[in-house]
Amino acid sequence: MRPRGEHNPGVAARETLIAELREHALVIGEVTLTSGATAQYYVDAKRAILRPAGFMALGELVAAEAAERGATAVGGMTMGADPVACAALAAGADATAFFVRKEAKAHGLQRSIEGPTLEPGERCLVVEDVVTTGGSTVAALERVLEAGHEVVGVVSVLDRLAGGEANISLASGGAPYTPLATIDDVYPERPDR
Repeated sequence: MRPRGEHNPGVAARETLIAELREHALVIGEVTLTSGATAQYYVDAKRAILRPAGFMALGELVAAEAAERGATAVGGMTMGADPVACAALAAGADATAFFVRKEAKAHGLQRSIEGPTLEPGERCLVVEDVVTTGGSTVAALERVLEAGHEVVGVVSVLDRLAGGEANISLASGGAPYTPLATIDDVYPERPDR
């Protein structure tokens, strides 16, 4: 895991993203997470990244990651990955976007990966909004790899530091994993630290 830091490009964008996550995405109170675990806080990243400042900062950071990894496609599990992939395109990433469905459509083209057709061996940067255990990201990675594409990296908007990194690393075959922010950045005084 390589969080973006002061010695990397995009420092201002990262600071903006973290500020937007703190102000708009952090919800204090008991919630049930996708993993089934309960927590005393929740990070609804979409509340921050679907605002102009958060979207622009996110786009700059993900487009830079796509360029650094030589990705030709950016995407992941639908809903979590959708705004992340779109932000990268809006920021000028030289890639296409794709969305992985939880289940293949039963009608139409019956695809499990939506968007422009990905060529065999496409270099994919898999993205996610929030990672806890990494379950959704792992499912996306499995689909991308099963379809014959290469995973060149994984990027999350925020990592809750709850074990997702190890699961993602295993499922991606060791592709680099970069959280743009961690819960330590957004909520350092949290009770479960």
